[in-house]
Amino acid sequence: MSRTLVAGVDSSTQSCKVVVADAETGAIARTGQAPHPDGTEVDPTAWWTALNTALEAAGGLDDVAALGVGGQQHGMVCLTEDGEVVRPALLWNDTRSAGAAEDLVAELGGPAAWATAVGSVPVASFTVTKLRWLARHEPDAIARTASVCLPHDYLTWRLTGSFTTDRGDASGTGYWSPASGEYRPDLLELAADRVPALPRVLGPAEPAGRTPSGTLVSAGTGDNMAAALGLGLRPGDVVVSLGTSGTVFTVAEQPSADAAGEVAGFADATGRYLPLVCTLNAARVLDAATRLLGVDHEELSRLALSAPPGADGLVLVPYLEGERTPNRPDATGSVHGLRLDTATPAHLARAAIEGMLCGLADGLDALLAQGVRAERILLIGGAARSDAVRRIAPTVFGRPVLVPPSGEYVAEGAAVQAAWALSERPEPPRWTRKGLTTYEADPAPAIRERYAEAREHVLRRG
Repeated sequence: MSRTLVAGVDSSTQSCKVVVADAETGAIARTGQAPHPDGTEVDPTAWWTALNTALEAAGGLDDVAALGVGGQQHGMVCLTEDGEVVRPALLWNDTRSAGAAEDLVAELGGPAAWATAVGSVPVASFTVTKLRWLARHEPDAIARTASVCLPHDYLTWRLTGSFTTDRGDASGTGYWSPASGEYRPDLLELAADRVPALPRVLGPAEPAGRTPSGTLVSAGTGDNMAAALGLGLRPGDVVVSLGTSGTVFTVAEQPSADAAGEVAGFADATGRYLPLVCTLNAARVLDAATRLLGVDHEELSRLALSAPPGADGLVLVPYLEGERTPNRPDATGSVHGLRLDTATPAHLARAAIEGMLCGLADGLDALLAQGVRAERILLIGGAARSDAVRRIAPTVFGRPVLVPPSGEYVAEGAAVQAAWALSERPEPPRWTRKGLTTYEADPAPAIRERYAEAREHVLRRG
């Protein structure tokens, strides 16, 4: 019996990944991948080239009924009247607009005003701050900008010719309100001194169009929203994702608005909401530790597990790329508690993993302060493949963590959305997920206490 195939795309910071799956069961039929250029600004045409390479590696679209695109959030893609790229896109992790973010927050009346307006207080990651930076530093570029979109919008447009987005990705711009479901052109004008054309916001199961060969293309969404779909997330499930960035998020029935700015009040890809905390430093902290110690990731894990919880007081505050939460774009990493007896590879390996996890545990606390239920903690992402990360996480979070089978959850979530658009059902399909592994350990609150002391020292230092 023939089966219907759908494809999902994860156009992330580092690469483009494609999965082709059975629309009914989610069983993966084939996959493909292609790298993206390094850097915090990238010509969007590189994403298009990578997408086509990854699709070809995944066997193409000839037998694929529908496709969805999940993409890195926040990136600023500026297009001319003729659809040409104005300048390389500034990515979410480009922090040059930190000053612009501070100015915009002040000009609207402070953090509470922004939280009320769009559910989030903008930091350098947000598209709205990048537009202000562009208007102030590259006036010729902003003058040529006829329209603005996000990375996934750009790829959907190249696939279909339809200039659209979805509520999940739109909620990360800083000029679309999850609560009202509408753009805020006044905030766009505040940032850019003009109002470029914006993508039409599609409903959760509304298709964007078709490729020239006839494949249906769904609305697409942001990477975190796609991961929530791929995991079949429900209220009470909290995801800790350890990729290039670290995120802690859940789905909720009501929009959130954190005036402190720690929790971003995003929308999800189903009609619900997605409160989220993001750190700039996650898996790359472990990459840095392997370089410092001259070991691979497997040896880093072994070293970390050979050291005691708390690393005998050695603490790494891992602000290696600045930081988003807390909002310290110019911060640097630092090591505290270094003594003769802690100056060992094992102690540093343990401190690197604990420092990365402590930043995410702070994010979980911020979500809980907003009234989020945390009945299950799901640990995903590249760094979650580390045995040491899995075993140390319960000591830092103070509760068990569940690790799903390793998978490309952003791409799989985009495929879920594609299957949903194809089916016209009222709810997205829920593909069966098996193999959750539970990790438990005695909580070690002293780890977070020492980390908090070191973190506050860094923040006081400026």
